[in-house]
This record gives sequence, structure tokens and C-alpha cells, in this order.
Amino acid sequence: TMPKEPAVLRQNILDTTAAILACGIDPKKCFLFRQSLVPEHAELAWILGCITNVPRLLRLPQWKMKRARQNSEGTVGLLTYPVLQAADILLYKSTRVPVGEDQVLHLELAQDIAQHFNKKYGEFFPVPKAILSEL
Repeated sequence: TMPKEPAVLRQNILDTTAAILACGIDPKKCFLFRQSLVPEHAELAWILGCITNVPRLLRLPQWKMKRARQNSEGTVGLLTYPVLQAADILLYKSTRVPVGEDQVLHLELAQDIAQHFNKKYGEFFPVPKAILSEL
């Protein structure tokens, strides 16, 4: 949600990919891709953003904390990031999502958005459930 120098961003992508592979993710058994190269993520985020109300996003504690760190000048990207996360989850019709405690509220937003979408347009998205780990 913060602007990055292009060279730093490219290096971060390579470093993250290396870390994922070093953790043992086998690209022969799973898909490894750069989200920014899949336009459907942004497209679904736009659609879901059109059915998500702003007061709901303003209540998220992460928004309040990060906005405070940015001298009360939170960006639209920061505010709508949880909707993009919901799109990332719902795009693949995920039913279980591994999350840390700090992301539970964002997953609850994804659940709310899925339920709202399904109520308005018919059953389409499964409502994802959290997989919490003590690690």
C-alpha cells in the first residue's frame, strides 16, 4: 500500500520467490505465480469494492493503526487492501484459509462480502473458514 522504487519492488519479488522455494514449496506440485500478472484479482477487487461499504472498512483495527502511523493520511489503497485480500481468497473459491490472529478480521470481511454477494446475486462464492495455527 506504499509506493516502492521499481528496482526495489523487482528485487522484493525475487527475494520472496526465493524464500517460498527455500521453505520447500514444490513448483511441480503447486502453482506459483505473481498476483499482479493476473488481472482478475484487481477486477474482482473492483467488483467487491462496489458492494462493500466504507464504514465497514473504517472499523478495521489495521486501518486505524496504519492510518495513525501515516499521520492520519491513510491512502485509498490502504483502506481498500482488505477488499483486495477478499478478492484473492474468493477468486479461487477457497473454502479454508490459513491466517494468523492479526488477519482474522480481514477474513471475516471476506466472509461478509461472500455472503452479501451470494445473497444479492445467488450462491456463487463459498464462505471461507479460517485455519488458525498456534505457530
